[in-house]
Amino acid sequence: MRLEQKTAIITGAGQGIGRALALRLGAEGANVVVTDVNADGAALVAAEIEDAGGVAHPVRLDVSDREAATAVVADAVTRFGGVDVLINNAGIFSTIRMGPFEQITPAEFSSVMSVNVAGTFNCCQAVAPVLRAQRSGSIINISSGTVRMGRPYYAHYVTSKAAVVGLTRALANELGEDDVRVNAIMPGSIKTEIPRDTVTPEQAKGIIARQALKRQLAPEDLLGTIVFLASDDSLMLTGQTIVVDGGVIFG
Repeated sequence: MRLEQKTAIITGAGQGIGRALALRLGAEGANVVVTDVNADGAALVAAEIEDAGGVAHPVRLDVSDREAATAVVADAVTRFGGVDVLINNAGIFSTIRMGPFEQITPAEFSSVMSVNVAGTFNCCQAVAPVLRAQRSGSIINISSGTVRMGRPYYAHYVTSKAAVVGLTRALANELGEDDVRVNAIMPGSIKTEIPRDTVTPEQAKGIIARQALKRQLAPEDLLGTIVFLASDDSLMLTGQTIVVDGGVIFG
């Protein structure tokens, strides 16, 4: 119960990594605001948390909508008395069409940026006044190991996740004066229940072969690091990017 009496907002929590994060934070005692553009998915995850004895509140949220992000934060403050943790997990990934960067259309590029970058920015901007006023809090942004590898045929996605790292560093400096921490996670290739065509079975085997730890990553492999960053155990850690990929990227 490392997060007892804390309130956490998690974006993109209706499935995949976000769902696993929401369930774990609920088990750690947090009041979990489960947000997702899919309202039904958010409601199902919130019900799972409550069935396990936790506290959860589902909300539909399109993170690209700045006003909607502000409303979610205001609702959390009214309902739970504050916000202690924001996890920016929502992102466009599984539906991305891979291809040479010359073939990425302006619409495709803008769509990825509006969620992966602007969505993260919107949620950070919405919650910052609350965290500043209470002089505490942790923002955790989900980036990607593809940034360090420069994975080809993914230029829009890689660019968006690199921007998340830059935003994390800038906000760590800006919010640090009010004791607010901002960190990022770079997950490796994680298998979830969400179908995607961007990693073939052969490619998945190749990724595992490059890892120091020879097992395919699952969403649960991120949870310990996330709980650490959300808890008071990381009170003097900010502006950092932590790679969780089974040992592909060192340093």
